[in-house]
Amino acid sequence: MSMSLSQGKIQQQVSLSVMKMAIGNAEQQGEAVKELISSSNVKALQQAAQPHLGGNSDLKL
Repeated sequence: MSMSLSQGKIQQQVSLSVMKMAIGNAEQQGEAVKELISSSNVKALQQAAQPHLGGNSDLKL
């Protein structure tokens, strides 16, 4: 009984540690995106989001 309680505690601690690591990674990625948005110009962001737009020009003479 004591062993299974101990194993349950350890599993819970490991689970919590993994969750904290995932939250830390998500926060870092959010900060990186926020920094990218604030430091870049809007045109470059639009081109990165939709690279297929604006690449061709139709000319009529």
